[in-house]
Amino acid sequence: MTTSRVAVDLLNPGQVFACLGLMEAAEGLIGACESTFQAVHTSSTAMFHLVVPGDVAPVAAVLSFLMAAEVVALAPRDSVVKAKESGVLTRGRNDSFFPSKPPDSPAALPIRLENAGKSLAVEHWADASSRDNVKFWGGAGGYSGAALARDALVAIRGVDPSEWSRTLEDPFNFEAPMSSSFRLDWRRDYVPLDLGFSLNAHGAVRAVGFPVVELLAAIGLQHARPARVTARNKLHYRYAAWTSPLATALARCVLGGSNLGFPARRFQMRLGWPGQEGQARCIVGAQEE
Repeated sequence: MTTSRVAVDLLNPGQVFACLGLMEAAEGLIGACESTFQAVHTSSTAMFHLVVPGDVAPVAAVLSFLMAAEVVALAPRDSVVKAKESGVLTRGRNDSFFPSKPPDSPAALPIRLENAGKSLAVEHWADASSRDNVKFWGGAGGYSGAALARDALVAIRGVDPSEWSRTLEDPFNFEAPMSSSFRLDWRRDYVPLDLGFSLNAHGAVRAVGFPVVELLAAIGLQHARPARVTARNKLHYRYAAWTSPLATALARCVLGGSNLGFPARRFQMRLGWPGQEGQARCIVGAQEE
């Protein structure tokens, strides 16, 4: 068995989602795994412990996969819809299965991250079930989830070789210029009215994001979602971090903040409208219950 340890800010919801994304990715690439968050009860700083079979460190395995992964958008069989951004391949399914009704926009196409015969699904925004699809990004001229994932992969591949060891030790704090994202890490996003100015009015300012968190958080939302505190409020969610060792299937159940009998710390996150109300949302804060 091999363990990786990652520093996590529990008041950054995207980092908690990314921890589950690490589990999902490690399970797909290596095998069944187990994890837990360890922290002093009153501290928002925690260590995420991820244990996998064999002798390959899971964080190294997952980041190595992402460094060489390609994005493929998936379309329904016989669909003419395809990703419009350059460098993103669209592949039509050869069966009738699809996670949602056939989309009429390429922005809604689910994707796969593929590398050396292995793949990871990223399609929470295309979920047609009763679950909240937690799609915080929107607008941006119809920019697709495939393109957002491609941009995050490009940013991750920009790791300086001399910084690779440091990135493996502290992947959630790897930063890079990012002009767009899934809006899952609040450190990049802001509400212009709260900040007092808009970056769009200052072309010389380069926005910095956290691509490892953004992409792993999107993977983490594949089978689990934070839950709205009230059904009609799109700006108030609950999530949780488990504090006893859990397998991936059980960690998915706990993430939404429901009390299932497993020890966990529960949090609520608040969102805002960075642009036009009803379009994109961004996380503006979180607090422990």
